[in-house]
Amino acid sequence: MPSQTSQQELTTKGYTEAMRDALGEEMRRDPSVVVFGEGIGPRGGNWGETTGLYDEFGPERVIDTPISELGFTGMGIGAAMRGLRPVVNLMFVDFFGEAMSQIMNQAAKWHYVSGGQVSVPVVFWAVMGSGNYAGAHHSGCLYPLFMHIAGLKVVTPATPADGKGLLKSAIRDDNPVVFLAHRMLWDFQGPVPDGELLTPLGEARVVRSGTDVTVVAIAQMVHEAARAAKALAEEGISVELIDPRTLVPLDVETILASVHKTGRLVIVDEAYARCSAAAEISALVAQEGFKWLRAPIRRLETLPIPHPVAAPLEEAMLPNAAKVVQAVHDVMQAG
Repeated sequence: MPSQTSQQELTTKGYTEAMRDALGEEMRRDPSVVVFGEGIGPRGGNWGETTGLYDEFGPERVIDTPISELGFTGMGIGAAMRGLRPVVNLMFVDFFGEAMSQIMNQAAKWHYVSGGQVSVPVVFWAVMGSGNYAGAHHSGCLYPLFMHIAGLKVVTPATPADGKGLLKSAIRDDNPVVFLAHRMLWDFQGPVPDGELLTPLGEARVVRSGTDVTVVAIAQMVHEAARAAKALAEEGISVELIDPRTLVPLDVETILASVHKTGRLVIVDEAYARCSAAAEISALVAQEGFKWLRAPIRRLETLPIPHPVAAPLEEAMLPNAAKVVQAVHDVMQAG
C-alpha cells in the first residue's frame, strides 16, 4: 500500500478538513462507500466532518439516522456483509456502549465464524478524549476496550495528514476498523500531502529522533510529549518520540528498535491505567527488550475516575507535558 512520498506538495489543512477530504475522495472513487450516523446529513456532522457530502452524494449514501446507535451500527455491519463499505459515525466513543453487541459479537467475528466467506469492511468512526470539560459521558479514551477484541483494528491519528491517510486506508481495509479522532485536535492545523495519500495501518511514525529516552505517545498525547521533548532538549536530554498511529496492528518493531537505542521508555496514554494501551506496550517491551532497559519503564495515564466537568479536576487527572518532563527526569536518574 503506497504512503506519502517526499515528492508530493504539502498544503496546510485542519484535522477535520483532512478527514472530510479523505471521506469525500473515497466516496468519489468507490460508489460502495456510504456513511451512517446522527446529524451527518444537511447538518454536516457534529464537527463539520461531513459538510457538503450530503449535497454531493444524497441521502442514499449519506444516511442521516435516528438516535439509535444499536440500530444503525447493525445496519452498517449488515451493509458491509452485503458488499458495501460503510463508515458508521457514532459521534462520541462513549456511545459505542449502546452498540457494543453489534461491534463485538457481529462485526469482529463474522469473518472468522463464516470460515472466511464473509468480510466486514466497516469503519466505526467517533471522537474521543478529554480537554474541554464535557463530563463523564463525552470524554472517554476507550481504545483499550477495542484492542482486546479479536477481529478489530484500532486507529488513533494525531495529525491532519494521518487523519486523512489512515482513514482512507481504513475504508479500503476488508476488516472492521475502530477509527478514533481526538476532540482536542479537531481544529489542529498541519501539512497534508496533496493528491493520493494512503498511510499503512500498523506502521508507527518516528516524530522526533533521539538517543537518551524513548517516549511513546498516543493521539493528543503526541503533542503533549512533543512539547516536553522540546523543553528537555534545552536541558540536553535527547528524546525519541514515537506515535504508534494504530494500536491494532501495533508496530512493536519500531518501538523495540528505539528502546534498543535509548535504553529507557516512557509511555504517555490518555486511557485509564488499568489494562491500558500503555500496559500492553510496557509488557511487550519488558518481554522482548528487557535486556536493553537501563531503567524501569514509566507509564503516564489518566486517573481511573469518571471525567469531571470542573476544569481543574479534569486537568489534574490527565497526563500533560509537565508530567512527561518529570517522568523523563525520573527514568534518566534511575539509570
